[in-house]
Amino acid sequence: MVDVFAYQSSQVDWCEDNFQFSENVAEFYNMVSNVSFFISAPIMMYLLHPYAQKRNKAVYLLWVMVMLVGSFSAYYHMTLSYFGQLLDELSILWVLAFAYMLWFPKRHLPKPIKSRKVFSLVVCLVALLSTVLSILKPAVNAYALNSIALHIIYEITIELKRCTDQRIMRLAFATVGWWLIAISCWLSDRLLCAFWRQINFYYLHSFWHVLINIAAIHGITLFAYFDAVYEIPETSPEVKYWPEQWGYLGLPYLAIKTKDSLQKIC
Repeated sequence: MVDVFAYQSSQVDWCEDNFQFSENVAEFYNMVSNVSFFISAPIMMYLLHPYAQKRNKAVYLLWVMVMLVGSFSAYYHMTLSYFGQLLDELSILWVLAFAYMLWFPKRHLPKPIKSRKVFSLVVCLVALLSTVLSILKPAVNAYALNSIALHIIYEITIELKRCTDQRIMRLAFATVGWWLIAISCWLSDRLLCAFWRQINFYYLHSFWHVLINIAAIHGITLFAYFDAVYEIPETSPEVKYWPEQWGYLGLPYLAIKTKDSLQKIC
């Protein structure tokens, strides 16, 4: 029986050469690139603090889960173990499930489902079933997880049909654009490894970590905006960027007017 904790017990090996710098680290660059999750998550928790306080404090938990994704991914690429692979992929699955519970547009709920609470229960059950299937068929996990992005893009398209704000349109296009660049890196590293090895360039999967993190930040801000517009419109939700002087090159976040700020305006 294969030791699931053993180094290189995973069926998946990425393009980066193994153990280049240390006998304890299988894929150095793929491991280190996960630091981006630890940098961005606390910043986004701070920037989204007013929204989380007003709408749902579970937003903080989502960003904690994002940091867990970074931790598990780093462990996986350090060891290339089967256990690390499962931790990495299942943590992503549950982040996606949690995001669906928080922000899936209420008016898009299937007709038999009458409330977000029931929808969240259904999503939780589907995630549990997917967890079991992931353990049984780990080779298809990554492709299945990436395919969920297609449904997210579909939901963005539906929402944009009701939106005339050019700032939100740009955010939506940026979200999809960052994802397309990220998934191109992921697929190229996976499918064209022989080519990249010929030119000694095997960093694309590490680029994927940074780029998908950027795409996630844009996507979360976008769906938080959609949620705020329909659920707490009195707060005048607005997408801003941090640092402000960087403009669209900064991190997008949702700003709302709190009770105190509204009173000051009055």
